[in-house]
Amino acid sequence: MGHADTLLAMGGAFVAAAFLARLGGRIGLPTIPLFMLAGILLGPHTPGFVLVEDAHDFEMLSALGLVLLLFYLGLEFHLDDLKSGGKRLLTAGGIYLLLNVGAGLGFGFVLGWGVREALVLAGVLGISSSAIVTKILIDLGRIGRPETRLILGVIVVEDIFLALYLAALQPVISGAHGVAETALQAGKAFGFLLVLAAAARYGTRLVGRLIETRDNELLVISFLGAAVLVAGVSEVLGVADAIGAFMVGLILAGTPSGPRIRELVHPLRDAFAAIFFFAFGLAIDPGDLASVAGPVAAAAALTVVMNVVAGLCVARVYRYGAQPAAEIATTLVARGEFALILAAMAAGAGLDARLAPFIAGYVLVLAVLGPVVAGRAHVLAAGLRAVGGLLPGGRAAAAVPGGETRAETEGDGRPDPVPVSARAASFGDSSPSAEHTEAER
Repeated sequence: MGHADTLLAMGGAFVAAAFLARLGGRIGLPTIPLFMLAGILLGPHTPGFVLVEDAHDFEMLSALGLVLLLFYLGLEFHLDDLKSGGKRLLTAGGIYLLLNVGAGLGFGFVLGWGVREALVLAGVLGISSSAIVTKILIDLGRIGRPETRLILGVIVVEDIFLALYLAALQPVISGAHGVAETALQAGKAFGFLLVLAAAARYGTRLVGRLIETRDNELLVISFLGAAVLVAGVSEVLGVADAIGAFMVGLILAGTPSGPRIRELVHPLRDAFAAIFFFAFGLAIDPGDLASVAGPVAAAAALTVVMNVVAGLCVARVYRYGAQPAAEIATTLVARGEFALILAAMAAGAGLDARLAPFIAGYVLVLAVLGPVVAGRAHVLAAGLRAVGGLLPGGRAAAAVPGGETRAETEGDGRPDPVPVSARAASFGDSSPSAEHTEAER
């Protein structure tokens, strides 16, 4: 692709993504599936106008978007979130992961696409979208509720699991020959992660002094260079580049410059993450989506069912009533950026070609279905009250000022909150940021 063609393609990608996102915003759709849809519509596999002939032309920009996504996630992560949530939060997150990841693994084996493919599908079906879930909570005005703090806490646990899972999965799907080679690659990966984790735990003061500057331009160049460089080293050592970027974000989050870095990287993350999702759409052939429609529908139904089951189990742990239980069960349904990260890894490892269209269709369905289901949590709550006996506190919701309702539970009617910070707001979201909402509680 020539220089002029590259500029036209990049500009067209941004404009198309923005146009569809604006349209979707009018009807309450999240931006992630719309960015993907823009790539599908303007890609080489769809009849009509083709903006980009070869998806590989966007490969480097897409990789940078992935690096910035995980770098920002690292900046948003706080170990205090887990400490303050206590054992119950770990139990709640563990329940969600056990049921959803386990169901995803079983589903992968039932499909019969291969063991490595099943391991990828376990992560795809098991991890919620932080971006879409946060946007749902903001749009529905639930960000300050006690049950919402639990939802955000579960996302924190999922984030940690994702980092470890990607590190463990990379050597397995990369085609290492034999147990010894796989163990060697896994050892290098976790050794590198331990070095970065030690830096995050003990080296933040030194790193803070090295990166500290009043000049925003120098700060941007410094943290961007660090994230991309460590991502490259990670790739060389057999660790997913995204995990290296995540660990750099984790290290910088503990420095005095952390809050400034979060503000400065936000527009970069939004722009290049949009390109990542757009580029993923470019590689999808709409004809392939039809061939995996059955598995996609089955996986979406399985995800909804397992989230309801997990939500009920977690609600019993926290002694929540029907309405909070329904909100927990329905809010975490959406899948998005993490599924696409796994899809990109699978494509790079040369796994079954059906994975990419399956994951694309699955994300499109649940990213659209997620907000719809979450907005109708009261229907599930009514069903739970009608059945009775499933929850310790299934009484009708009590009215609160402003016309909202909050379900009563046993005891004082308001279980102990789970004090965790809100995760990153969704891409292209014009709503107040999750951080601001947290501060206003």
